[in-house]
Amino acid sequence: MSAEPVVRPSWVGPLAAALAEHAEPWVDVLRPAQGARKSAVLALFGEGPSGPEVLLVERALTLRSHPGQIAFPGGAADPGDVDLVDTALREAYEECGVLRDGVEVLGALPAAHVVVSGFDVTAVVAWWRVPLADTPADPGEVAAVLRVPVADLVDPANRVTARHPTGFRGPAFTVAGHLVWGLTAHLLAAVLDLAGWTTPWDDTREVGIPDRYLRDRRPSTLARDTGGPDAH
Repeated sequence: MSAEPVVRPSWVGPLAAALAEHAEPWVDVLRPAQGARKSAVLALFGEGPSGPEVLLVERALTLRSHPGQIAFPGGAADPGDVDLVDTALREAYEECGVLRDGVEVLGALPAAHVVVSGFDVTAVVAWWRVPLADTPADPGEVAAVLRVPVADLVDPANRVTARHPTGFRGPAFTVAGHLVWGLTAHLLAAVLDLAGWTTPWDDTREVGIPDRYLRDRRPSTLARDTGGPDAH
C-alpha cells in the first residue's frame, strides 16, 4: 500500500508545542512511573476526511490479557529497542503494519504506572504524515484497526463516565459500537485536552463497562483489576 504525504495540518504544530510545555495534566489521577518494566503505546493522529483522526486497535479475543478491548497499539520494551519511541513504533508496525517512515513523532506524555500489568507506560504522540497502512498485521493480537475522527470523540453524545463493577468511575468514549475506558481513555483525554479539542460534556452520564471487556485469562494473582484509571 502506498500513499502520498499530506500537507501538514494546522493542528500539528500546536499539539507538538503543547506536548513540549504541558505539566502532567493527569498526575492526580494516574499513578506516576514506579521504576517498573517499561512499555510504550503510540497515539497516532492523522488527517482524515473530517479533520484529525486517531488510530486505535481492537484487541483480539484470543489474548489472555484484556481481550476485545480498544487500545492504542503498543507493548513492552524489547532489549533491542533504542528508546521508548522505538518501542512504540515497532509495536505499531507489528500490530498494525504502520511503517515508521510515514510517522512524525511530536512528543510524549509522562509515564504512568499500571498496577495490573506492573508496567510503566509511556504514550508517544505522533502525526501520520504518510498513512502507509491501516489493517491488522498480526491477527493474533489485533482483531481490527479503527481510525476514529476526533470530531466523534469530542462529540458530547459520545463521551460518558464508565462505571466499573468495583465502583470506580472514569472518563470514557463510545466508538463504533465499542467503549474506550481505563488507561486508554485517560491518555486519549489528556491528548485531546492538550490539543485544545475537548468540548464540554456531561460527566454525570454513566454507563457500565460491558462484560466482554472484563474477561482476563491471566492468573488471578496477575490480573486483579480494581477498575481504576490504569486498568488497561
